[in-house]
Amino acid sequence: MKTVIIHGQSHKGSTYHIAHWLAEKIGGDLTEFFLPRDFDEFCVGCTMCFMEGEEKCPHYGKLQPLTRAMAEADVIILASPVYVYHVTGAMKAFLDHYGYRWMVHRPEGSMFRKQGICISTAAGGGMKPTNKDMADSMFFWGIGKIYKYGVGVAATSWKGVSDKKKTSIDKETTRLAKRIIRRKENATPRIKTKAMFYIMHFLQRKGFNEADAMYWKEKGWTGKVRPWK
Repeated sequence: MKTVIIHGQSHKGSTYHIAHWLAEKIGGDLTEFFLPRDFDEFCVGCTMCFMEGEEKCPHYGKLQPLTRAMAEADVIILASPVYVYHVTGAMKAFLDHYGYRWMVHRPEGSMFRKQGICISTAAGGGMKPTNKDMADSMFFWGIGKIYKYGVGVAATSWKGVSDKKKTSIDKETTRLAKRIIRRKENATPRIKTKAMFYIMHFLQRKGFNEADAMYWKEKGWTGKVRPWK
């Protein structure tokens, strides 16, 4: 299996170590990116990706290594510490650049056969809305199976996390890794994802814009072809 981790920060804190633990337990090839080190641009709201094509985005070239790595991966891990009850600004800026990949526009077909994990940590709370920030994008990208793992570590650094807490995290990530490995040949979308696709299937027969309509038609998705088969 191939795994890619997109870290929402450039330092190696608790979120980094937990994401890395999980990836090691999944096994296989691992690729990692650190934000904002590996991508530090903000979406400028030009709408070129929606209306004409993602290659028209002013940051298209800079984003390509991350886009390519996600396309090649079987498992995508988005990992972010909690910043004021949400993802880091760097993670939000990264996700903003993939609005064109939401099912309402031009989803990447391979996403429907991948597994995704959202990981967040905090000294206290806020993991649920932080994971939701990332899971929302994963869902609308069409990712077949999405997991969320959030944990309050009661510390501001990995070194400060208690041995008892680390033991608990170790056991939980081991269980999660086993679930992911069992599904490596069967990561088809859940009913909610398929339902959203079918809604878009009917809407795209007319299309919201020419770029979207042509994309869906070329893929055969306005007909009987489905990306998860």
